[in-house]
Parts: sequence; structure tokens; C-alpha cells
Amino acid sequence: MMPNGARLLWTAVVVGFAVSLAGCASLGPARPVPVSDLGAVAGTWKGIVYGPGSERQNVDLTIRTDGSFEVVARQPIGESGNKGKVVVKDGRLLFEGEKGGHGVGTLQTNSAGNRTMNIDAILSDGRTLAAQLSTSP
Repeated sequence: MMPNGARLLWTAVVVGFAVSLAGCASLGPARPVPVSDLGAVAGTWKGIVYGPGSERQNVDLTIRTDGSFEVVARQPIGESGNKGKVVVKDGRLLFEGEKGGHGVGTLQTNSAGNRTMNIDAILSDGRTLAAQLSTSP
């Protein structure tokens, strides 16, 4: 038998989880959005990068209208980063890093207008990364 405090905490966790699921469901599924120009995605995007072995890293990506970008990944042992150029082609973003890596970014939005950017990249050493980012408030 659970003490009353533990039962109350467990109930709050379950109710909170159910409410968050209901909130997500009301936003509807995300749909792809073609990128027309860099102005549509310029700014700072924040999110998670998954690398080899599925380790997570927090990342900030800044895209400028002149076609330059800067990315900073934060790890427990410190930060790493890259700069490069990005162009729009066929509604997608093509990234080319100064260190030789490259990637493809796609944009999605849901019915509430929230946008996410998904990036699949290959580093200069052949390792792959996947990122999911959203615009900062």
C-alpha cells in the first residue's frame, strides 16, 4: 500500500502526462512546408541533436539572411561549433559546413503554427547526425 503523499504525487504525474498528451493531440499532425527563401527561416533555432550512439546534445543554430549559419552544440565536457553556408533549393535547406560536413533541412508546421526544422547531416568523417529544432520564443 502506498502512503498518501506518494499516491498523490503519482496521481499528479499521471494526470499531468494525460493533459500534455491531450494538448499535443489538439495541435494536429505536422505537415511539410517548403522553404521559399532564407528570410523565412532566419533567426535562432534551438533543439536537440542526436549523433552516433544516440547521445543527445543541446544545440543552437543561427541562420542569417545572407546565407551564413553558425551552430553551437553543448555537451557536459564543453561546447563545439561550426559555421558555414546555407541555400534554399527545391523547398529544402542545404547546409555546407566550413569543416566539410553537409546536411539537408526540412521545415514542418502544425495547425497551431508551431514550426520545427529537421536536419539530417553527414560530418566530414562520415558520421551522421539528426537534429530537431524549433524557433526560440
